[in-house]
Order: sequence, then C-alpha cells, then structure tokens
Amino acid sequence: MDASRFCYSSISRPPPPCFLDKSHTLLNHLAKPIPSLCTGIRCGLRGGPRKPLWRKHVLSTEAIQAVQALKLAKSFPSRSSIASIDRDDRMTAVFNGRIARLLKNDLLDVLKELHRQNEWEVALQVFDFIKKEVWYKPNLSLYSDMILMMGKNKFIQEAEKLFAEVEKVGLRPDTRVYTEIIGAYLKVGDVDKAMEIYKLMKDSGCDPDKLTFTILVRNLEKARKMDIASAVRKDCEQFVESPEKFLEEVDKKYPKKRSLRRV
Repeated sequence: MDASRFCYSSISRPPPPCFLDKSHTLLNHLAKPIPSLCTGIRCGLRGGPRKPLWRKHVLSTEAIQAVQALKLAKSFPSRSSIASIDRDDRMTAVFNGRIARLLKNDLLDVLKELHRQNEWEVALQVFDFIKKEVWYKPNLSLYSDMILMMGKNKFIQEAEKLFAEVEKVGLRPDTRVYTEIIGAYLKVGDVDKAMEIYKLMKDSGCDPDKLTFTILVRNLEKARKMDIASAVRKDCEQFVESPEKFLEEVDKKYPKKRSLRRV
C-alpha cells in the first residue's frame, strides 16, 4: 500500500463519531453562545466588558441585594417596643454588612433606586451614610434629589433641613435646588414660603428656568392665587426665551379647571 495515499486518506476523512475525543466535543459545545446567558442578564457584573454608552444603566448584583436587604429590614413589624428595637438592629446589621461593603458607584446606585421606589425613610439613612464616606464631596444633585423626594411625600421639615444644609456644607444653591424647595412648599400649600424662596432665588442671582415657572404657575393658579400667578407669568419675559409660546404650552398641558356653581 502506498504510504502517501494512506496519510492523505487519513487526513482527508473525518474519524468516526465513536473515536471523537470527548474533550474536543465539550470544547465545541462551550464555544457556542448560550442564549440564556447572553440575553437574559438583568444586573451588571463587575469586571465585565464595557457596555456601550447608549445601553440602559443597570444595577449591580450587590446593589440590588443591598436594596432588598434594606427594604426587608425596614418592613420588619414594629407592633411592640421590642419589635422596634429588633428592626433597628436589623437595619444596623444591613448597614454594617452589605452597605459598608459597597463600592462608591454601587452605593450611589442604591440611593437612586430607593429614590425611584420612593423609599424616603431608608433613602435618608443611606444619604447620611454616604455623607460619612471618605470619598464623599457635597453634591448639589444629591441634595436636589433628596429635597424632591421629601417634598413629594410632604415632609417639609426634612426638605427644609436639607435645603439649609446645602449652604452649611459650602455649596451655593443652584436653580434646581431652589426649584425643588419651592415645589416642596407648594406641595403642602405654603404659598408665602414658596414665594419667599422664589424672591431669594432671584436676589441671589440664580435665574429661574422653565421648570421653575411651570411649577409656580401651575400651583399658584390651582390655589386660586391669580394675582401672584400673573406676576410670575410676567417674569417669564425676563428669564425665558419665547415666553408667550412657553406659557401657551404650559396652559395646554395644565388647563385651568373651571369652577362649577350650584344653582
């Protein structure tokens, strides 16, 4: 038999299935993409490939577990003083454990997620924890988010404390901080205080924006403070580009409710 023919034939023909190396088959199997792993991941993993900027931000596994642990500890029943103490102990354990181990970005993500879920009580505790971290620097955006949350839930005293704290930590309130505290006062019906902050805002050289005017006009007219609302509308000419068009959009989006008189 020709040796060259034997070699050629052996190479060109695939070996029978029974002679396939098991490790070779396993490697081929692992090389194939697994749909459930490629498309079913819902939380980010540290150390993975950098995702494109246009993809939606997702929480890490650690951040998700931290949020769940905080909510679980908070939900512990407090029907008695002993149960209340147990709940506080559970919260302390979570902060000393899961929260203390989080990286900076994960900790900030936990605060954002609590804000999204309107978990204001736990969010306050997490914010206090963040402020004690060595890497923390006072941030207007965080204060704005917290004031917004307190105002949304009508906890005006907490919103006032946060607003006062802004200057205490060496920051100067910006347009959004002023707007959020104005909205918080209007949420509880304190028009006088809201207008006091609005005046302070302008006197400090901080210009109100479209969101500021939208919140003021909508809530003032809702409270039947038409004279004050008219003055605010006039201010739009100074601070807003194309004020007439802007106010038309506000009126269209938030139409005035007609009062019905009983006969």
